[in-house]
Amino acid sequence: MKLPAVFERYRAEIDRTLKSVLAKRRLPLYDMMRYHFGWLDEKGNTLPNSAGKAVRPTLCLLACEAVGGDYSQALPAAAAIELVHNFSLIHDDIQDDDRERRHRPTVWSLWGKPQAINAGTAMRVLADLTLPLLSKNGASLEKQLRVQYLIDDATLRLVEGQYLDISYESQFEIKVPDYLRMIEGKTAALIACALEVGALVGTDDEGMIHSFRDIGHNLGLAFQIRDDILGIWGNEAETGKPLGSDISRRKKTLPIVYALEQAGNRLRQELVNIYRRGVVTDGDLATVLRILEEVDARNQAQKMVEQYCRQALQSISKLALVPSARRDLEEVINFLAERSF
Repeated sequence: MKLPAVFERYRAEIDRTLKSVLAKRRLPLYDMMRYHFGWLDEKGNTLPNSAGKAVRPTLCLLACEAVGGDYSQALPAAAAIELVHNFSLIHDDIQDDDRERRHRPTVWSLWGKPQAINAGTAMRVLADLTLPLLSKNGASLEKQLRVQYLIDDATLRLVEGQYLDISYESQFEIKVPDYLRMIEGKTAALIACALEVGALVGTDDEGMIHSFRDIGHNLGLAFQIRDDILGIWGNEAETGKPLGSDISRRKKTLPIVYALEQAGNRLRQELVNIYRRGVVTDGDLATVLRILEEVDARNQAQKMVEQYCRQALQSISKLALVPSARRDLEEVINFLAERSF
């Protein structure tokens, strides 16, 4: 399964903009960021390709183009959104004690948690420092300030979602609506922001801008739930994670939350007992997979992915968009509904 072509169309310019933000920063702190982005290896040697799919900045630029704008004007905003996303990843790896991301050691596992916190925090500040470039690209000061507010608000909602995610680790009475509230912040907020900001840079049509925010909200929910499915049943060759990796880490992703809500008393207690243990054995993993199968958790989760993607597609169908960009948006949404990595 390949990424839609639109991800390649903008990638070089996204990377060029991000690299320009760091170009004059010489402290080793910034090499930690360059490492995280996949531009350097851990010894400081240049690498040919960037890490990650750049979903959020791509959606930002595509939204700008779809409403008839010049996507190049939105590049500073797209870069800022990608900086916010990666700040959150660096901090998330610390909070989860994850030693690997994108098949490479995480920043904290190489440089320690205190310096990784510094790198992530500095990256978030750099996002704000990037936004004045919007006015140099032709955006009004009013739009620049509005973009700033939207990104700050999305960041706060992201942190709130992360707070809920961590707080749920010790809880077993979580329901699906609780879980959705959490991912509305942790994942959907920034994806919705990316699409809303792109549309804002490209048009003054408030109805269009609000529609793109709603499209992003649905897409963000679908994106995270699909990620949850891959975190349990994904192909290791494509995801880089073994079968049931989220279970091994005792993460309460949607399939687990659904099972806690739907399983009968005996199965639910089995699940709770396993998640309360310090280590998940191979036998425990097999038991959890069996419970998930009995309550049809995988199919139910995928139905939710498809529901949110369908809502996003329905919203797009009602808008007067640039035809080529409309097709690209539809392709991206269909890809995210079925992605295997």
